[in-house]
Amino acid sequence: MAVFVALGAFLMTLAGGWTAQRVTDRRHLVLGLAGGLMLGVVGLDLLPEALHAADRVIFGVPAALLLFVAGFLLAHLVERTLAARQAAHGGDEHNHRAPEVGLTAAAAMVGHSAMDGVAIGAAFQVGGGMGASVALAVIAHDFADGFNTFTITSLYGNARRRALAMLVADACAPVLGALSTAFVHIPEAVLGGYLGLFGGVLLYLAAAEILPEAHHEHPARSTLLCTVAGAAFIWLVVGISGG
Repeated sequence: MAVFVALGAFLMTLAGGWTAQRVTDRRHLVLGLAGGLMLGVVGLDLLPEALHAADRVIFGVPAALLLFVAGFLLAHLVERTLAARQAAHGGDEHNHRAPEVGLTAAAAMVGHSAMDGVAIGAAFQVGGGMGASVALAVIAHDFADGFNTFTITSLYGNARRRALAMLVADACAPVLGALSTAFVHIPEAVLGGYLGLFGGVLLYLAAAEILPEAHHEHPARSTLLCTVAGAAFIWLVVGISGG
């Protein structure tokens, strides 16, 4: 049953990526929506789950929040390092993003989707009701994951075939994650720390790259509404799935 549900996540991920590539003539709206989805996923889903799973406190601060900040700083450091290297080789640091950043971010999305599959498998081991609740959340989130994976990869100047390859990898990841639960158990604290770190990376990409790009050439009200709609959609999904 867990693998069957993961196949639903596979299809929803592909649907999200297909939607992102079909609306390229409204690129600013796509980026605005992607930024809102990522903001919603981080603030309303990843961080609460990370704080619940990794409840250890280090020098007065929850470990999940420390890893969240570390993820944000890590993403900033990687991007600045790659941009500086590109500029040193004759590229324009301000107008040309390093494709490696997009691929790295997409790879992180793939890893997160694999963890979604692990969550499905673990939930069904607990019970059918828990499995159904987690499956609903994961399947709805994977539409946003597919949308964001294709958008991020393309935003950093990667060829369409690379964006499609990362999309397919992101779609397959939940299935593989669900299968892995038959052989591997991931400690809850480790999973919580990972979610915190990943949340920091996503927030950096949304706040420092995707949303500024969305409003750069088209600072329209419709773009802002797409951002709000993206965050509201994640709120709806979290509410329906019971958090």
